[in-house]
Amino acid sequence: MSEDEIRKTWEEHPMLKPRIDKVVVNLAVGKSGEPLEKAVRVLKELTGQDPGKRKAKKSIRDFGIRQGEPIACIVTLRKQDAVDFLNKVLPVVDRKISKSSFDRNGSFSFGIKEHIEIQGVKYDPDVGIFGMDVSVAMIRPGYRVKNRRRARVKIGSKHVLTPEETMVFIKETLGVEIV
Repeated sequence: MSEDEIRKTWEEHPMLKPRIDKVVVNLAVGKSGEPLEKAVRVLKELTGQDPGKRKAKKSIRDFGIRQGEPIACIVTLRKQDAVDFLNKVLPVVDRKISKSSFDRNGSFSFGIKEHIEIQGVKYDPDVGIFGMDVSVAMIRPGYRVKNRRRARVKIGSKHVLTPEETMVFIKETLGVEIV
């Protein structure tokens, strides 16, 4: 389907127009203690929410990581907070996302090498520089039937979101160029 056909379909059937479900920001440090606390502070400053800590799944002796030790922090943003965060972060990657960053369900991810490249963030020598992963989950209205607790049902094949539709939506709403 071409971009014009997709837009025409959305006008005729508004329930087919995708939307951003959530944005997950992951900042993996690889160590617990002071470096992780600094990462938590950075993530809280960027998103305005308290990050949750994630623990190591298994021990890796070469890196000095023990199983169950907290080594990363994560924040989930929804609704307008998610859109605002994407508008703040996308200029770091020049509003360009690779076509290979999209999965078969229409969701996509990208990385930021240095958090100080984000507009409005100043370098603090006490904190240092962190990179982060940003994952964006896309859905359509009606996807709740797949996740609800009672009377759970599969999504029909005609209602499943495709990467092409997500690309058109992201170009239209966030002004992103697909490379």
